Amino acid sequence: MAFFAGVFIRETGVRMKISRLLRQLDVPLVLFVIALAVISIVAISGATYTIDPVYLKQQIYWYGLGILLLAATLLFDYRVLAQGRFVYLLYGFGLFLLVLVMIPGVGTSAKGAQQWLKIGAFQFQPSEFMKLFLIILLAKVTSEVKRLPIRDWKTLGKLSGLFALPFFLVLIQPDLGTALVLLGIAASVLLVAGLDWRIILAGLSSVTVLVGGVLTLYFTDHPLLHTLLQDHQIERIETFVNPASDPSGAGYQLTQSMIAVGSGQLSGKGFHNGTQAQGKWIPEPHNDFIFAVFAEEFGFIGGSLLLCTFIFLLYRMVKVGLQCEERFGAYIVAGVIGMIVFQVFQNIGMTVGILPITGLPLPFISYGGSALLMEMVAIGLVLNIGMRRNDEFLFRD
Repeated sequence: MAFFAGVFIRETGVRMKISRLLRQLDVPLVLFVIALAVISIVAISGATYTIDPVYLKQQIYWYGLGILLLAATLLFDYRVLAQGRFVYLLYGFGLFLLVLVMIPGVGTSAKGAQQWLKIGAFQFQPSEFMKLFLIILLAKVTSEVKRLPIRDWKTLGKLSGLFALPFFLVLIQPDLGTALVLLGIAASVLLVAGLDWRIILAGLSSVTVLVGGVLTLYFTDHPLLHTLLQDHQIERIETFVNPASDPSGAGYQLTQSMIAVGSGQLSGKGFHNGTQAQGKWIPEPHNDFIFAVFAEEFGFIGGSLLLCTFIFLLYRMVKVGLQCEERFGAYIVAGVIGMIVFQVFQNIGMTVGILPITGLPLPFISYGGSALLMEMVAIGLVLNIGMRRNDEFLFRD
């Protein structure tokens, strides 16, 4: 009888704790994700209305699977990820997939880059999942640093090595956009963790010199530029600097995108009435240039509402990070925020011509399974951290 009484008391306590955790769920954050899902479905419907309805059906399917993964992510205590060497196993598995994708006959190519793996009818992009693995690993390593700010060379060397491996593996695919996202993730985690200001200044100076050097080589037409960059990357610089120089060639994507965004004016042309999208003028309308389609159909008002939704989503995540009393969780939130901010800024920036085209999708909006599933798991982790920000391990004795 005492045994059954003990089991009943324990199970009752666990149920009460689960109930309390669910009451701490960040409902506004969930609602903003749902709002982005609705916008994604509307935007993809507009982008593929005259192309192929299968994209819309697939996106709804991916969102359904993504919601299940998000819910599953809430079921465990996120702090178990920092126990033992589990994070290193995830990281090693991600590196293995990145190497595997480079093997001829194993990885498949798309848009000039070999970055996909195909298992039966299912095709996925390992670099997308590497983003999340890198966030978790960097959060673990930086949370174990005893003295802040981070300035000792041993810690910096370890962090640099952990970042450099996936960065260069992605870069040689070649996938510059995703490689830059990994850089944004690392910068976000390290800034929040507390990097010495002299190192930050040195990093900013290096980036300035690198960008300035590439632009100098470009404007002087130096032969070294063709050694450092591939032809399509040089074309993207040309498109960014002067999109009107070749509107039917290298500048075609940006030209058509800017026409679509501008023609939307204040309130847009209406759902399924975008002439650039329905006329099939916009390349990759359901993926890289989805914002141009949405802005053409719903105008400045629609585009602003989309940006505001992202801002509120990020605000809720920042709030979770600030309220988290445990460094590992706070650093994970910082990495997720950095990942989303960089991709939103880069995607919309390239769509309107203020940044070079890198082929990055718009988070939660663009069509695609790998990216969307990874983003939903990332949001699930943030919600998990928010639910347990000042709680003990759920099943600890």
